[in-house]
Amino acid sequence: MTHDSDRRSLSLAGSVALGTGVMIGAGIFALVGQVGELAGGWMPWAFLAGAVVVLFSTYSYIRYSATNPSSGGIAMLLKAAYGPGVVAGSFSLFMYVSMILAESLLGRTFGTYLLRALDVGDPGIWVPVLAVLAIASAAAVNLVGNRLVERSAMITAAVKIGGIAALAIAGILATGVGSLSRLVDAGDRTPPDHGWAGFLAAVALTILAYKGFTTITNHGADLRRPERNLGRSILISIALCTVLYLLIVVAVSGSLSVPQIVEARDYALAEAAAPLFGPWGVRLTVIVAVVATLSGLIASLFSVSKLYDMLRDMGQAPGLPGREGHQSLYITAGLAILMAAFFDLSRIAALGAILYLTMDIAIHLGVIRRLRDQVDATVWIPCVAIVLDLAVLVPFVALKAGSDPLTIALTAGVALAIFAAQWVTVRRRGDDDREGDEHEHAGA
Repeated sequence: MTHDSDRRSLSLAGSVALGTGVMIGAGIFALVGQVGELAGGWMPWAFLAGAVVVLFSTYSYIRYSATNPSSGGIAMLLKAAYGPGVVAGSFSLFMYVSMILAESLLGRTFGTYLLRALDVGDPGIWVPVLAVLAIASAAAVNLVGNRLVERSAMITAAVKIGGIAALAIAGILATGVGSLSRLVDAGDRTPPDHGWAGFLAAVALTILAYKGFTTITNHGADLRRPERNLGRSILISIALCTVLYLLIVVAVSGSLSVPQIVEARDYALAEAAAPLFGPWGVRLTVIVAVVATLSGLIASLFSVSKLYDMLRDMGQAPGLPGREGHQSLYITAGLAILMAAFFDLSRIAALGAILYLTMDIAIHLGVIRRLRDQVDATVWIPCVAIVLDLAVLVPFVALKAGSDPLTIALTAGVALAIFAAQWVTVRRRGDDDREGDEHEHAGA
């Protein structure tokens, strides 16, 4: 007789590799400059503070997923907390849209870094063109079959983690090991232009570099001893990424001044490699960035399409007319292409951060109000997580409202459209259920 544990094929090391591979993507390549623009010389501390915020957030996900291990992840958690209605469906779609935004961020980062290697003076329209091509290519790989996606995941994860680590360590060695003191020394640090508000807003952006941990909650059905290993996998992945991000940020700040980082905010890692290692350093950075973004796109389109399939099966997302086939992949890739074509990196990151943090607050509220007994949760931890989320979200929204009100308007429009669509979907589903009951009674 085959036991359930025998069917679980994913080890703790494998889960950490997959989770870390998802987390280390466009975030670190595109966000260093964006964070530097808000945090100034406090940039290393912003990434460290982001890790602290995320660590408190992990508690709710770990408690639910360890108690109810499945491949459902966040969608199942929200359904358990709020029922199969408008609230659960809307916040599940918040997560879905934030993941699509992450894919468009990957696409734009691919185009930005590739153009640095080609030494194109004014990238102009080429960044969105290359972004669209990258997303379309990743979708084509997914159409070929799942095996290619699964086989490439571990290899590309090793390449990008090893490549980024090598760049970070080489950069620190080039500037002197003493540069590590920047993590604790405030003497030569330029404070943010907006003070603490700017720092907290920067922390909100750094969370995008960590939020990939949520994909580990989908490993529950495949992970050996998930009640023990799922939490360990999440915490180990975050710890590894934190160390790697801090090393990268120290290396970049040792090579470039804050104004230089801000000026090259979309490609800061490549810019930092130039004075340290010359053209070869830039080429190596671009190679690692291309591998990281393309592999991240392939894996993300695979997992996000599965999430859309689940939401459609739960009646929380519409499908296209005709046969199902690969329609979830077409919808996901199509939306990512639209966003990559019309939004720049800064706007994509802002939209993604606001939607994700809002969804995260809903997760913790659901655990506190409905699931705390079921998952044996200690209530004060998700309460602290909500306070920390609000502490970084409110300043971020306030600063964006002043500097880029269109982004806030777009975010509000997307949120309202999702809630309206969910209201219509749930109401239509209720009408269909009532019609089905009437037919059953008539037949009886």
